[in-house]
Amino acid sequence: MSDQAVENQPLAVFEARNNPEGLLRRYARGRVRHVAARQVATVGGAVALGLLVDPALGLIVASLVIVGEGVDCLLLHQVPALIRRGVSVRHVMLLSTLTAGFQGLTIAASVVLAQATAPDGEASLFSFAFLAAAVLNAGVVCGYHKAAANLRIVIFGVTAIYGFSAEMLNHESTEGLFYNAFGLSMLAFTSYAFLHHSNGAERRRIASEHKLLLGQAELARSNADLLQSHDDIRQLALIAQHANESILLLDPEMRILWVNDGVTRMKGYSFEELVGRSLKDVFSGPDTDLGQVEDIMARASSGETLRVEVINYHKDGRKIWVEAAFAPVLGVDGALAEVIVTERDITEATAHTAELAEAKHRAEAGARAKAAFLATMSHEMRMPMNGIIGMTDLLSDTDLTPDQTNCKKTIRSSAEALLKIINDILEYSKLEADKVLILAEPFSLRTCLREATDILRPQAREKGLYLDICHQSLLPDVVGDSGRLRQILINLLGNAVKFTDAGGVTVTTHAKASAGDMVDLVVQVQDTGIGVPPDRAREIFEQFEHVGSETTRKGRGLSISRQIAESMGGGLFLSETQTRGACFELRLQLALAEVEAPLPPKARSVPICATLVPLRLLLAEDNRANRLLVTRLLVDQPIEIIEAVNGGEAVEQVVRAPPDVVLMDLSMPVLDGFAATRGIRAQDGAQPWIIALTAKAFDSDRDACIDAGMDDFLCKPLRKGALLSALARAQTAMALDKSIGLQSVVDVSGAATPAHEATLWKSPHESGTISGRSIRSSAR
Repeated sequence: MSDQAVENQPLAVFEARNNPEGLLRRYARGRVRHVAARQVATVGGAVALGLLVDPALGLIVASLVIVGEGVDCLLLHQVPALIRRGVSVRHVMLLSTLTAGFQGLTIAASVVLAQATAPDGEASLFSFAFLAAAVLNAGVVCGYHKAAANLRIVIFGVTAIYGFSAEMLNHESTEGLFYNAFGLSMLAFTSYAFLHHSNGAERRRIASEHKLLLGQAELARSNADLLQSHDDIRQLALIAQHANESILLLDPEMRILWVNDGVTRMKGYSFEELVGRSLKDVFSGPDTDLGQVEDIMARASSGETLRVEVINYHKDGRKIWVEAAFAPVLGVDGALAEVIVTERDITEATAHTAELAEAKHRAEAGARAKAAFLATMSHEMRMPMNGIIGMTDLLSDTDLTPDQTNCKKTIRSSAEALLKIINDILEYSKLEADKVLILAEPFSLRTCLREATDILRPQAREKGLYLDICHQSLLPDVVGDSGRLRQILINLLGNAVKFTDAGGVTVTTHAKASAGDMVDLVVQVQDTGIGVPPDRAREIFEQFEHVGSETTRKGRGLSISRQIAESMGGGLFLSETQTRGACFELRLQLALAEVEAPLPPKARSVPICATLVPLRLLLAEDNRANRLLVTRLLVDQPIEIIEAVNGGEAVEQVVRAPPDVVLMDLSMPVLDGFAATRGIRAQDGAQPWIIALTAKAFDSDRDACIDAGMDDFLCKPLRKGALLSALARAQTAMALDKSIGLQSVVDVSGAATPAHEATLWKSPHESGTISGRSIRSSAR
């Protein structure tokens, strides 16, 4: 049993004794227990009647009274059993009220019988006295069973009135009736006064006892709460005293009232050394920000809850980084009474954070240096490649022997392969620097796929390979970066064609609608080439990883493609295949285009002059080989070429004798191409057409050139056709400005051969599916 239950037990016992059931049980028990005592008066009265009037009368009176008591006590004796059997207290009280009435009626009958048989009213005093005793006996149990007591009193009162009325009818002496009436009134008043006083005293006793028990229970609860509070305070005090953290109690002026042992462990000061001193004066030092401390103390004094990190000092002078939490404690009047400060030593954590930040800074600086190095080296390598490829183009215009032609082709193919590696390195530098911009523009998946395959179709035809396209479902217009998707497809198709000697390449597409106006695109590129060994499948996507020995697949382009695919929210995987070759699977999720994607521009020839109109060209290039290449490429054109070996000299040439066109290299000493262009644009007078000439081939580089004031953009290695086309565009622009007529126009680049585009699919409209009839590019 709990302590609280023990403390409340007297109150519970009291309430059980004084509730309706308890009072009924006590009433029944008392009536049964004192039945014999009540019969003393009955027997005495019966004997008196027997001696004075008639023995038979005494016997009858005694019998009536005993029968009434017997019936009443018989039921009252069964009260506990009835309640245990589930009989309601209300029902038992009703039964006991009825038996009480019966018992009262037997007494009333005895009194009436005695008064009626006694000669000349001799039994009147006896009758009234007996009734008075019966009223008192009934009234004293009114607090236990009010209904039974009241019923008996009513019966006895009616009996007394009846008896007095009968005496009035039979008595001749008025004076005697007066005395009897007065005596009866005195008995009634005395009985009422006695019962009123005794029952009132009992009620007051019960109320007082109940109040006392309630007070005892409340006192016991208060004592228990006090003990619990004392235990809680003691436990909290122990926790605060022995906590690992430093805990301080401050007054509203930020003076120290109390500290725990953690303060001593953390800062070396004892309790006595700290109490009464200001928080600022104790723990501040050379590197402590006093302004911050003043602000903290002002905010804490205003009752603000705050958490801060601040420098404190140990007693021995060591610097400590502390995380402090200030919690205000308000008094009963709502004003600030105290401030609790909890401190945690974060010196090691702060040092670790600083080390991580420094390591992150070094890693980022290293990554930037690596990216810058790759970009710079790639740019520097493209410069001589410009000369190699350009000179091989010039060799094509000379008479060469078959062996020389083969050597020229070998030089050209090797240079282009090296240029591809350089471009991959440049792409890596952008990917690692996280500078890859993924566009979100509407485009046609079908057109993008066709353009990528058309680029690789000539190579497949040269090797006698087929290049199939099979669409397993309709390809909708989507929103995304068509250029990056085309780059991935060209990489996959280029590898497939390169490493396939017989058979061919099959491209399979499948587009499936997804939730939220999205489409899941799957593109598989299956070849019949050398394949990838299963044990090297994971390494195929590693940067600059080679798989194989004699004939190798290089992971450079695949790694770039996978990174681009992941930047687009998808992935690139090597799928298992049961046939010869390798199968790469590209998965992307793209948004459906709300409007139809714009049609790709039609291929058209570039109009330039058969013999360019004479013009003056300023070649701003610091590399001698590149200057020689440009000069040789334009040797058959009516162009006056003026050379400048740096940006500053280029600006001077323009100021001294403005040319028609400037070929502006971006990387030059003194002034780079951007600064030189701005210098030229700042001059008054006629402005030349400026064409950027750079080894940097990204769209961002092109945009930077246009923003600097340049008009066109040429990427190294420089081809003759591209150079002549750029000059033709310059002439066209100048003709519009200066009304300079152009001579006959021819197509230098040659008429664009229409792409062979057979019907790729046919499907009935009602089916909604696409059967894959592929197109095959083959030399067979």
